[in-house]
Amino acid sequence: MPQRPTVICHMTSSIDGRLHPSRYTASPDGAVKDWSGAYEAIHDALKADAWLVGRTTMAEMAKGEAHPPETFDTPPRPIYRAPGSDRRPLAIAPDTQGHLHFRGPDVGGDPVLVFLGSGVADAHLAELVARGVSYVVCDGAKVDPAEMLAVLARDFGIERLALEGGGAINGSFLAAGLVDELGVILAPALDGDRQAEGIVAFDGGLKGKLQLSFQSVETLDGGAVHLRYRVLPG
Repeated sequence: MPQRPTVICHMTSSIDGRLHPSRYTASPDGAVKDWSGAYEAIHDALKADAWLVGRTTMAEMAKGEAHPPETFDTPPRPIYRAPGSDRRPLAIAPDTQGHLHFRGPDVGGDPVLVFLGSGVADAHLAELVARGVSYVVCDGAKVDPAEMLAVLARDFGIERLALEGGGAINGSFLAAGLVDELGVILAPALDGDRQAEGIVAFDGGLKGKLQLSFQSVETLDGGAVHLRYRVLPG
């Protein structure tokens, strides 16, 4: 088993590096549904046995509310594997302070696994157990990307991970040298609103930390293109 999974960062961006299609300009060649369809098709073609998004994105998918049980046995630490957690792919998110809540054990049919900071309360862990959600409580107060990948490989047998988060989480993995391939679907659209709240493609400052080696370009339906790069050390 490798020390960490192979990590492919997969994303869609406007030409000016924004990820919020709700603000994209229109194109005569295609629409958001076309670019979203291409994204999902490539996601499936990656054949990853897990995919990872940030806390904010996972909250939008989970759509749950806090519901800690009134009474509970002390939940296990550091790892809890819920029934069905051996199915693939896993849906993974970091949740340092335990703010994510779920309606059930999966998102879109994929079993959920969350990584939590060491200070998370037992009541929140008990809530996850009751909902059938797997979790890992990390050693420190923050969730470290390298630690996440090591646990995924060692304890969950994950060999191939699709990194599909926003600017913060994608940037943190890239800056740490933990991404092997970068794939960007470039939509024929602009955002243009620098004042609006939104997600830029990458955060954190990456100059000197990595190099991108061109692999391929593919023209997609709807006027988009798919660019693939190998990620090398800086």
